[in-house]
Amino acid sequence: MEGSCKRSRSLVWNYFDLVSPSKVKCMICDKQLAFSSNTSSMLRHLRSTHPGVTEEYDNPAVSAHTGTSKQGRQEELDEALVDMVIKDLQPFSTVEDKGFKAFVNKLDPSYILPTRKALKAMVQAKYCAAKEKAMAEVKQATYVSLTSDMWTSINMDGYLGVTCHYVTAEAKLATVLLCVSQFPQTHTAAHITESMSGLMTDWGISGKIHCMVTDNAANLVATAQLLKVRHVPCFAHTLNLVVKKAIDQTPKLQVIRQKARKIVSLFRSSCNAKEKLSEMQQLMGRPVQKVVQEVDTRWNSTYDMLQRLYDQREAVGAALSNLNTEVVPLTSGEYDIISECLTLLLPLKHATAEMSAEKMVSASKMIPLYRMLQHTISEKSTKVTREESIQLGVHLKESLRSRFHTLESTRVLALATLLDPRFKTIGFGNPDRVREAERQLTLECASLMRSSPDTVHVTPQEPQPSTSALAPSLEAACPTDNLWQLLDLRVSEAQRVHSATADATVEVQRYLMDAYLGRQEDPLLYWKERITVYPSLYQLAIKYLCLPATSVPSERIFSKAGEVLCKKRSRLKPSTAEQIIFLNKND
Repeated sequence: MEGSCKRSRSLVWNYFDLVSPSKVKCMICDKQLAFSSNTSSMLRHLRSTHPGVTEEYDNPAVSAHTGTSKQGRQEELDEALVDMVIKDLQPFSTVEDKGFKAFVNKLDPSYILPTRKALKAMVQAKYCAAKEKAMAEVKQATYVSLTSDMWTSINMDGYLGVTCHYVTAEAKLATVLLCVSQFPQTHTAAHITESMSGLMTDWGISGKIHCMVTDNAANLVATAQLLKVRHVPCFAHTLNLVVKKAIDQTPKLQVIRQKARKIVSLFRSSCNAKEKLSEMQQLMGRPVQKVVQEVDTRWNSTYDMLQRLYDQREAVGAALSNLNTEVVPLTSGEYDIISECLTLLLPLKHATAEMSAEKMVSASKMIPLYRMLQHTISEKSTKVTREESIQLGVHLKESLRSRFHTLESTRVLALATLLDPRFKTIGFGNPDRVREAERQLTLECASLMRSSPDTVHVTPQEPQPSTSALAPSLEAACPTDNLWQLLDLRVSEAQRVHSATADATVEVQRYLMDAYLGRQEDPLLYWKERITVYPSLYQLAIKYLCLPATSVPSERIFSKAGEVLCKKRSRLKPSTAEQIIFLNKND
């Protein structure tokens, strides 16, 4: 208590921490001094060791007129430093680097850099405030959807990442990182379920979760089942499986792919080959570009590898002919096959990129986008001439149908499509599925109307008056033993259900007859402007349109985590890493 009082009276406490009743520590150099209820020794230390910070004590005029502003300036720069560490994922040790210290001193000699420990404490304080704010915002959401994924760090530590998606009161799609926490247990569904249950309770979303989107990993699918949450497979991962299978089923394309990998490996591992390629590109007036390495887990990297080789085919061929290597170049016929196959694969690449965008309504696109992919690939298949390209087109269509043919019968996706004013019924391909989706939407809308606070509920204590002229005399004769009470209640409930169903039917049909929204426009803005026109459908729209189409948000968390948990920061605690990533992603 005494230390805190001293802090409020003396600006010396801006540079010292009370570590015990008789000890203080300098925040600039970490030196500890004896403390006996006065600041004299602390001020002497500052004057002798850090003379640049004592101007406000040694010059009363400066202290009187600028002391407060200096303190405010110190806090302002501290906050900017914390933001830099978070946004650029810089290590706390940055403040100890000689070059950084000299740079800061040149910019503002009066600014005292915090110690590494002080900076870490500032980040922790910012994390606590940001998490509290995020929790308050998430608790305001009526419905949320989750994405989840598992990851292993460079230190072979397991991590669980979870993101939350919801529609705000301003009808904006919001994404919040809930956690990217160390997961020391085995990655079984039971352990993941236990961890996620605690997380859901902490964030107050246990009864609000509409769906969970993950890849096709069996443990994550089982986790959704154990949590009794609807599971939706990641569209991007499924599309990746579609393309990889189609390529694997096209033998000649596989041979070309293997040859391409060897060519790329040469130019990325040999300095001589790399320089020769650059030389050839300049001589031919081509852009100086590096070849692209394929990543086994991402099919679009295969596309990028083949596309770059095709674009630089003359320079690549010339460079290989001038190198002493056993790597076999691609032939002109093979490049023709690559060109036609790239034409077939391009729509799938566009679809992957579009569906992986964050802060955009996406789940409602899955059904219409699948239909457009079928149509586009069928159309492009008629224009290719090479046998290998024709085979690839057939395999792509078969694989698409095999993986996505159940989309229209998936209730959450069908209702999301129907509630997206850009698509409605025209987004479907099967008329029976359209009728079923309309029926389900009407039933859910009617259920919402019946459960509305404005609805009058009939209770056994207050039965509705009978319409029969004889009823009053019967009730008067037997007020405590109404023979017809059960039937009267059932009739009343049936009337209420009928009324709600009729009202829901009217609201749904009015919406479906309304004009379509442009494909590039925001469906959430549409619903915000019509909240009074379609009040029940608005509630269902924010429920179904907050669902992301992919689990990419969780994967992007781990891309950031890889930058934080690197060799330079091998001593960083998992809890501190989580704080930094939380602030970085939720900024």
